Amino acid sequence: MSNIPPIIHKTRTQLVVEALRERILSGDIQGGEPLRQSAIAEQLNVSRIPVREALVQLEAEGLINFEPHKGATATLLSVEQVTELFELRAMIESDLLAKAIPNLSDNDIAEAEAVLVKLELAFKLKESVASWSELNTRFHTRLYQAANRPHTMEVVNGLNTNCDRYIRLQLLFTGGIPIAEREHRVLLELCKKRDIAKATTLLREHILHASASITKLVEQKIKS
Repeated sequence: MSNIPPIIHKTRTQLVVEALRERILSGDIQGGEPLRQSAIAEQLNVSRIPVREALVQLEAEGLINFEPHKGATATLLSVEQVTELFELRAMIESDLLAKAIPNLSDNDIAEAEAVLVKLELAFKLKESVASWSELNTRFHTRLYQAANRPHTMEVVNGLNTNCDRYIRLQLLFTGGIPIAEREHRVLLELCKKRDIAKATTLLREHILHASASITKLVEQKIKS
């Protein structure tokens, strides 16, 4: 009998976090838009307590700000933030991959490839936009885990959360999907060959190319 995934019981706070996070990352809630606790509680049919707790968590993730006299607002798109986040990712993730490649097993490669196949399918389905970042993160994480650097992975996960909406914008509006598909495939092949130098160079270029595309897009959106 195949393994049956466990039933995950989520608290109301977790459900509110997920609902608001998705709306912010998808652009349904725009940067600078106020998040009224009473309105959110009414929309989601919960009390204000889980809403307040969810907003605190989203602030820690960098997706909202608490401002005097305004309360919680979704964070604005920022060229400076894009530059900082993606430069950090390029530096940290290329180092993680360099440490991971010597430890990669054939099973690690196979699991990463299985996730990549799902990501490529999701790219073909525009209604699967919400799964793009999750699958992209899972693909990279499957390669990085062999580095055995759990604290560094926590940092990378935090960076990915803050990069999520920017990556979605890039893939949707800058024609980034074909490039991402090609570079992911090449990266996987280099990992199979255990070619540390070429794999880390490609990964760094992959992340910084995304940063450049997103920066142009954000500048256009700020001006419009």
